Amino acid sequence: MDLQDKVAVVTGGASGLGRATTEAFLAKGAKVVIFDLNEEAGNGAAAELGDNCRFEKVNVADEASVQAAIANVLAGFGALHVAVNCAGIGSAMKTYGSKGPHSLEIFQKVISVNLVGTFNVTRLAAEAMAKNDPVTEDGERGVIINTASVAAFDGQVGQVAYSASKGGVVGMTLPIARDLSSYGIRVNVIAPGIFNTPLMNAAPDAVKLPLVEMTQFPKRLGHPPEYGQLACQMVENGFFNGEVVRLDGSIRMAPR
Repeated sequence: MDLQDKVAVVTGGASGLGRATTEAFLAKGAKVVIFDLNEEAGNGAAAELGDNCRFEKVNVADEASVQAAIANVLAGFGALHVAVNCAGIGSAMKTYGSKGPHSLEIFQKVISVNLVGTFNVTRLAAEAMAKNDPVTEDGERGVIINTASVAAFDGQVGQVAYSASKGGVVGMTLPIARDLSSYGIRVNVIAPGIFNTPLMNAAPDAVKLPLVEMTQFPKRLGHPPEYGQLACQMVENGFFNGEVVRLDGSIRMAPR
């Protein structure tokens, strides 16, 4: 699918990987609506990025919130062709430790945002995409890209909630791609390694440097535009479907 004049939504699009994806899509001629809870950052990004970028305050885990936002996208632009799920949260807590068992509330919150939120946007975006006229000779109507993590495969100590949520994103990829194949909607996942996002920037060197050391080559954090570049390729390559791609400099995380 050519991104020129297509309509995309990017959750978590006000910062980090989502912001980089928004910028990459805009550079390809797409119209992008940022879905984010951070109203100040979202409005600021939309104002900075120009007339083809808009902002909707959205709680991805809330059905009514996502439904209303997608309705606004359709009213404003007439269609929805691409959805990228970058919204997510993390936690650091062991299953059991000196402070007792893992908080069930925190576990449920991480699952709610990272897994349920991703599925919520996916299913409602698919509903809108299924009503599109085909835009390629293959009959393609839409593309969905979800974000997992290398923690889905080699989660570290204290990452049980985060790893479970991202493992769920990985696990539902092929079934969703199969579910949506008859509608001409492709579904893929990017599993990023350690990227130079605002969250990682705030971490001390004691946290960042061991992660860089685990990355084989290049010996650095990932650049968010590299994520945006892969997202563009997943949209543009019509045979790319049902896949989970690690974008991680060949990192394999140690237990700690």
